[in-house]
Amino acid sequence: MLTRRVFAACALCAAGGFMATRVEAQSAATAGLKRTLLKQTDGPTDNYVTVEMKVEIEPDAAIARHTHPGVESGYVIEGGTELSIDGVGTLSLKPGDGYQAPTGVPHSGKNGPAKTVIVATYVVEKGKPLASPA
Repeated sequence: MLTRRVFAACALCAAGGFMATRVEAQSAATAGLKRTLLKQTDGPTDNYVTVEMKVEIEPDAAIARHTHPGVESGYVIEGGTELSIDGVGTLSLKPGDGYQAPTGVPHSGKNGPAKTVIVATYVVEKGKPLASPA
């Protein structure tokens, strides 16, 4: 089940405020979140880019409501988080759980008492911010 903790992974993206076409291939840390770009590929169509990231969320970190200009899919490697997605509800995620946040749908999160590690894939429109406040 998805929860606010999963949202924390999304927040990682929002905290970075980077453009989908200019994601830097280096680690970045922001307010309890650290993202590491694993791979970025043009496509699946001309106006989209697919970005794969490792997201590390510090214990008890909160992720503000935000949206993405495309789909976010994630898989929890370790830890646990709660992800709140408008129209879906709050999901409690643990290792082995996956989630998706639909295009343009606001979501937020709250991490648990342990560090959480997520692998997230974003298929988003080129030239738009990867995440925007909601």
